[in-house]
Amino acid sequence: MQSSTGRPGRGSGPEISAETQEGREAVPTHEGVGGDTRFDDPWYDALASGWGELDGTGAPAPVVPPTRREQESPGGGAADVYLEVQRSAAFQEVRRRYRRFVIPGVVVFLAWYVGYVVTATTAPGFMARPVVGAVNVAMLAGLGQFLTTFLFTWAYARHARLRRDRAALDLRWDTQELTRGLRGGGS
Repeated sequence: MQSSTGRPGRGSGPEISAETQEGREAVPTHEGVGGDTRFDDPWYDALASGWGELDGTGAPAPVVPPTRREQESPGGGAADVYLEVQRSAAFQEVRRRYRRFVIPGVVVFLAWYVGYVVTATTAPGFMARPVVGAVNVAMLAGLGQFLTTFLFTWAYARHARLRRDRAALDLRWDTQELTRGLRGGGS
């Protein structure tokens, strides 16, 4: 037996068939439960949309639909707009502010983490020293790792909100306006 794609089906026998119902593509039904019970399984032995299907004239349909040609401007296109924005002083300032916060933050956090791991492996006696009751230095340092993760996350979000987000949003708006102008001003 063959499926709707023209390939041999997995089952053999009358229990599975392919039927076409009012303009719909063939969907397998189970004849034992009644001819109109449908199994709408998207993975059932079907080709992906546009792959090997016929376009109505008997010829294979194009795999990728043709793209809409955007109006070409004498300036060269959207790539030039993005390069221009990247070279702008405003973009460089946003990147500079980002690096000024992230690079020291990453260095401090990794040094703290590596220091914790190295101390835990090379000085187990120090890490096992009790501080209060059953709480020892290793437990406090481990909880400190979580605390510093949350603190750095909070500090990063605050820094981004106060020092970079407005400038980045302005750059994004300007970039969209410039690329919209290349397409002819349509929205």
